[in-house]
Amino acid sequence: MIEVENLTRVFRTYKKQPGFWGGVKGLFKRDFEETRAADNISFSIREGELVGFLGPNGAGKTTTLKMLSGLIYPTSGSARVAGFDPTKRENDYRRLFALVLGQKNQLWWDLPAIESFYLLRAIYGLEQAAYQQTLDELVTLLGVGPKLNVMVRELSLGERMKMELIAALLHRPRVLFLDEPTIGLDVVSQKNVREFLRDYNRRYKTTILLTSHYMADITSLCERVIVIDHGKKIYDGGLDRISGAGARQRIIKFRPRDGSFPADWQPLHGESKVCEDGEILLHVPSEQVTAVCSQILAHGAVDDITIQDVPLEDVIAELFSRGMATGAGK
Repeated sequence: MIEVENLTRVFRTYKKQPGFWGGVKGLFKRDFEETRAADNISFSIREGELVGFLGPNGAGKTTTLKMLSGLIYPTSGSARVAGFDPTKRENDYRRLFALVLGQKNQLWWDLPAIESFYLLRAIYGLEQAAYQQTLDELVTLLGVGPKLNVMVRELSLGERMKMELIAALLHRPRVLFLDEPTIGLDVVSQKNVREFLRDYNRRYKTTILLTSHYMADITSLCERVIVIDHGKKIYDGGLDRISGAGARQRIIKFRPRDGSFPADWQPLHGESKVCEDGEILLHVPSEQVTAVCSQILAHGAVDDITIQDVPLEDVIAELFSRGMATGAGK
């Protein structure tokens, strides 16, 4: 459904010198800086896949989605979505996909959401019967029926995001690009949006490319993730492989009784860190957990001790740092 080959986007920005004379000098000689927001990115996504698109801020995720949507042109490389070239911005292609940006609104702020839906029906040329059937289904799935006639500016953030999803899906797109759809939402709203996306993907086999900084979104929705950093792809594969990398280590947390452990105490294996509340946190290889726990209990009195998996956020953060250090592109 999506084929991306060596997609690159370079932004050229003017570096103005400070002060009045800096502006005058800029009239005669300008210095420019080039930033590679996307750097030779290649991947393919099958129809019906729900793929997580991960990376730190500034990694190039939104830029890539905008290139796939035809909003900006690539500097080099190519992309095909359902056989269409996004750069041509053909009407048939624009009817085929939808883009939801978590930090931007497509609904009219001072009108009820239903008014924006009427406008979108006209834009996409939807038949009244098909439009009403789709609208009723989406409203029921997201549970926003009582809010359709409320001005968008008076809706809560979670309610607005649900309306944005309805607006994006009214024309039944085959491809859905989601950029931080749960940003700023409370835990309950995030859970509702995730359940809706999971159900919608399974029901209609819509191809979804999802960016998010909330690992709960990724772990509950995606079996495959693409990770980029500084515009380069550093990982493309199963989420279980990333989780498996975290399984090689464990986190041991324990709270010593006052005076039981000196400040310079170090375990036999792994690295230790003393938290502000006095709790000691250890990153230990999985095969050494038993030995380190025995050492802790033998060393002094302990009020509490727990063993935890390494959070997925930490595993991916390590992947980012490794990608930057090695310049890995795959």
